[in-house]
Amino acid sequence: MSKTITLIGAPVQIGAGRGGCLMGPDALRTAGLARALSDLGHSVTDRGNLDASDMDVPAHPNPAIHDLERSAGWISVLQDTQVDGLPIFLGGDHLMAAGTVPAMAARAGDRPLFVLWLDAHSDIHTLDSTESGNLHGTPVSYFTATSDFTPHFPAPRATVDPANVCMIGLRSVDPFEKQAVRQAGIDVTDMRAIDEGGIAAPLRAFLDRVRAAGGDLHVSFDVDFLDPSIAPAVGTTVPGGATFREAHLVMEMLHDADLVTSLDLAELNPFLDDRGRTATLLVDLVSSLFGKSVLDRPTRSRP
Repeated sequence: MSKTITLIGAPVQIGAGRGGCLMGPDALRTAGLARALSDLGHSVTDRGNLDASDMDVPAHPNPAIHDLERSAGWISVLQDTQVDGLPIFLGGDHLMAAGTVPAMAARAGDRPLFVLWLDAHSDIHTLDSTESGNLHGTPVSYFTATSDFTPHFPAPRATVDPANVCMIGLRSVDPFEKQAVRQAGIDVTDMRAIDEGGIAAPLRAFLDRVRAAGGDLHVSFDVDFLDPSIAPAVGTTVPGGATFREAHLVMEMLHDADLVTSLDLAELNPFLDDRGRTATLLVDLVSSLFGKSVLDRPTRSRP
């Protein structure tokens, strides 16, 4: 089924510990994302890159935190962005999700928003708990309102019930985050569970929940969900990630379910890539989500 897709660049890099994500959106464009989607029969509009300025916010007592003012600015810009069709947010580090997810939750209105979090990390730290000060590790606690970020971040336009968040691919979670995920009641399938039982069953169960609730589905895809042997262009590599086939299966199942209403592509750092191989792989994976296949299979229509 043809989609109306809007590409929106979110060149955020102050949430991470090293530079390079600033170049992520343009690397995805150079790798041919718009053309790949158009060739699949979709209508694609590229709105270019957003920009953000520092917000006037009070300092936080945690001395590790850096770039708080610009981080707040990015969250404000992203969550106030008005979008048409199905938006793909081109990152940019994963701080972007503190803006994109509230924006999509607000757009969903009376429908519940579900979030599929494909990531090596849970990113559920708070401003008090982060030891690195890298704020790309905080968006989940922000958009689920399990921690209050005001007055340092703008209040979220809308939040997501933690029970509507499904994390798949976790393999680097510190003690604070383990407790936070457990207390929040987030659905988690870590790489140990995937090794033992595969990736299809937990994803299928989550998609069945989304469909039963009549919800919107936002997919937030971090490059470090993938094993670094196939996707080296990320500043937070963790061995033992999703394989090429596991990642494609996730995208193929998402296409077949026809439930995705928005997408993040986060943490692509072209400075760390090998001749563009990670950006090219991301384009191929997104193509699978939007219908590229070896053989045609029936696609379920949204209710």
